[in-house]
Amino acid sequence: MPTIEGPSGRRTPLRHPSFRRLVTGTASSSLGNAITPVALAFAVLDLGGTATQLGLVEAVFAACQVVTTLAGGVLGDRVSRKLMMEGTAAISAVVIGSLAATVILGVATIPSIAVMGGLAGVVAALNQPSAMAMTKIVVPEEDLGAAISLRSLLQTTASTVGYALGGVLVAAVGSGWAITVDAVTFAIAAVAYSGMQVTHDRGPRKASMLTELGEGFREVMRHAWLWFLILQALLYHLFWSGAHSVLGPIVVGEGIGRESWGFALAALMAGFIVGGLFCLRFRPRRLLGVGVFFLAMTGLFPVSMALSETLWPILLGAFLHGFGLQVFDVFWQIAIQQEIPEKKLSRVYAFDIVGSFVARPVGLALVGPVAVAVGFDTWLLVVAAVISGTALMSISFAGVRRLERAPERVAVEEAA
Repeated sequence: MPTIEGPSGRRTPLRHPSFRRLVTGTASSSLGNAITPVALAFAVLDLGGTATQLGLVEAVFAACQVVTTLAGGVLGDRVSRKLMMEGTAAISAVVIGSLAATVILGVATIPSIAVMGGLAGVVAALNQPSAMAMTKIVVPEEDLGAAISLRSLLQTTASTVGYALGGVLVAAVGSGWAITVDAVTFAIAAVAYSGMQVTHDRGPRKASMLTELGEGFREVMRHAWLWFLILQALLYHLFWSGAHSVLGPIVVGEGIGRESWGFALAALMAGFIVGGLFCLRFRPRRLLGVGVFFLAMTGLFPVSMALSETLWPILLGAFLHGFGLQVFDVFWQIAIQQEIPEKKLSRVYAFDIVGSFVARPVGLALVGPVAVAVGFDTWLLVVAAVISGTALMSISFAGVRRLERAPERVAVEEAA
């Protein structure tokens, strides 16, 4: 097998064929998934939708994800994760392709977009726990930290291109054709996942799905840092989801220009890319204590949207939001995969996703009427105070502040 090395001569996780196929699939679908939110928002607005209606459409998608994710976590620990990823990617290609066709043919309505978006959310929820747990299977232990950082970097690079491309495609060819690209990327992902060389045999399971779900819940509650930061993420998504998905397209997209919102999202993802590169070299011993400090930078994006009438400060705020969130996320992923047994990993990820996003539909549904009542700019400042303030408060929690990178992994990385 040829050796794949980084610029400094160090061997990278890309030398493992199954990891290459994994990141090809996840990066491909990330590209398409970045285009669709931009296109879908303007598809709803073009049908005469209001901020409240756009929030409800986004809320349906989020609610369907939350309801289905726990089932996806249990299935990811019971059956082949590879099979789960292949099948859901193929189904997503069909569902999103059908949604694109209704928009292109001019037969889409706001309710139909909500229903098909909800179906897409169900399929995505079945995929996500398996996809997140797969990294630990396709690389050896000594490559896990680098693999998590590299996978995240490649996905966010693809998303950066997707967000910028989304605004351009909507302006040039319309929302329907932009959504079509997402369907194609899921088809590519399904092909890539099919080539991963991982075992399908998970062994017989005598326990019921509810019993196994209970085991996953007890594993979450066994780690104080885990459930505490899931609660912090719940507040983050309750407030930030509406500001990002509803107020952003209106305040920036309609206030400055539709392409401007695409560029703002591209700057957000550029922050993710730089944060990912930063994490390839920056390896603090106290993973989460450092991570939540960077997470506090996320409030700068809503502040810039509230206070600036020009694009450049918004781009800077978006970049710093993405940078801080990416640094935290890499350290969060390392902590979970370091501390949680592999056989329970999909279920723990499912509780992480559900706990983090369970309030997102509420935030999306309420942001329209609340922001109209208090003013868009005022509400964006409230959002900034909550998401940055709760992150800084997390540093005071001992379980978060004291969790350290595994000593053996530190030794391996320092040797490399």
